Order: sequence, then C-alpha cells, then structure tokens
Amino acid sequence: MKRINIKCPYCGSRAYLQPSSVVYGDRADDVEAKLYVCARYPACDAYVAAHKDTLLPMGTLADRNLRRKRMEAHSALNRLISSGLMNRKQAYRWLQIQLGLPESETHIAKFSELRCQKVISLCRAFARAQARVA
Repeated sequence: MKRINIKCPYCGSRAYLQPSSVVYGDRADDVEAKLYVCARYPACDAYVAAHKDTLLPMGTLADRNLRRKRMEAHSALNRLISSGLMNRKQAYRWLQIQLGLPESETHIAKFSELRCQKVISLCRAFARAQARVA
C-alpha cells in the first residue's frame, strides 16, 4: 500500500489513517471503516472517509460545516435521483455539465461549501422546473 500524505487545509497538520472509532467511538456503524483524521483532532475536527478496498481518501478533509454542507448537497442530488427524473449516472453527468467540471472532479466529497451550495441550488431549480412542466 502506498503511503498517502494529506495536509489539513484548516490547520496545516498531517492527517493519518485511523479506525472510524477514533471519531465516532461506540457509534461507529462499521468497525472496519477507516478515516483520514487531522493529527490535531479533536481541536481540529477535519476528517474524510477512506475507501475500504484501496484506503484512498474519498474526498478532501472537511470540518463540521463542510461535512454538513456536503450532506445537504448529497441529499439534494439524491432527491432528484429518487424522484425518478434521473438515475445516479445521469444525475452526476448533469451535475458535471452544470458545474463545468471534468468527471474526475465531479464528486461532492471534493467540493467546497460554495460549490455544495451551488449543487443544492441547481437541484432545487431543476426540481422546480420539472414540477412546472408536469
């Protein structure tokens, strides 16, 4: 496994691969799940989940506010998908086009708060437009 060096964008410290229980304690849903956690945690609460198979980070380190905004953006996109207007692949392609991003960068786990808010606004506008047509 290749060593990954991740620098915290909030405090500049290094992030280390840790079991999810470091952050979630007994509430950890998956005891095998891993996170990249800022070395200054909990003073700096930045972390990001790691893929189970590769242990690569799923996105960029995020503090509480950014994690909340990313959850809102995922929720907005999932509402479009669950409405039947688009499947998941179509929704991400639509989002890619709307944001003018390459496919490799169209991942909410990589987005800033501002970009997440754009996702939320785009999804709401699309849903409103579809409701007017229907």
